[in-house]
Amino acid sequence: MSESSTGDSPIVHYAGREIDVHWDQRLCIHIGECGYANNALFEGGRDPWCEPDQVDRAAVREVCERCPSGALTYTDKTGTPEQAPAENAVQIAYNGPLYLTGDLQFDPPPPVDMPGVRYRAALCRCGASNIKPFCDNSHVEAGFQDYGAVGDAGPGCSAGGGPLKIKVVPNGPLLIEGNLTIRAGSGRVAWQGEKTWLCRCGASKNKPFCDGTHKKVGFRSDD
Repeated sequence: MSESSTGDSPIVHYAGREIDVHWDQRLCIHIGECGYANNALFEGGRDPWCEPDQVDRAAVREVCERCPSGALTYTDKTGTPEQAPAENAVQIAYNGPLYLTGDLQFDPPPPVDMPGVRYRAALCRCGASNIKPFCDNSHVEAGFQDYGAVGDAGPGCSAGGGPLKIKVVPNGPLLIEGNLTIRAGSGRVAWQGEKTWLCRCGASKNKPFCDGTHKKVGFRSDD
């Protein structure tokens, strides 16, 4: 088993016999789903901390797919690649980002060297991230507060999955088009629909939805 990276690449590769693990340091917000897994795939203080051959291939896949930001991905040498989940969903994090899962199709697309956000992504909603539209934990320093309550139930949607288009509006919200379920910070299924605008400036009075406040506060998505 070996650990490697290429040049100045932020992605570290951990090779195994049947499956390789890839860790994108830009996207990692240290939720800890990997380190708290009840197996020896990731162990803090070990060098290297990730050893794919310590567990079976199915366990490697399962643990990597727990990562809500897309920082962990894998290359399965004997099986199929990761697939989109059956349901497109947003989980609102208490005082934190939007955890988005589904068949994600960003516009504009993310950098080609950021493959982890194909099916899983943590999206900034405090307005302070340095890697917008993705979260980099800047909400902690910014003191962002929103507990994730959702008042609107939405119009409903015709299915659970399918392509989910995420239009990153310059200096504005996220325009989401496609079947989508939004779960409140409590975990409750709160909103379902096929089109919505989600706040990413951090100032909306109707979070997680956009209410146009980004214009009043002068939100800049390229800051």
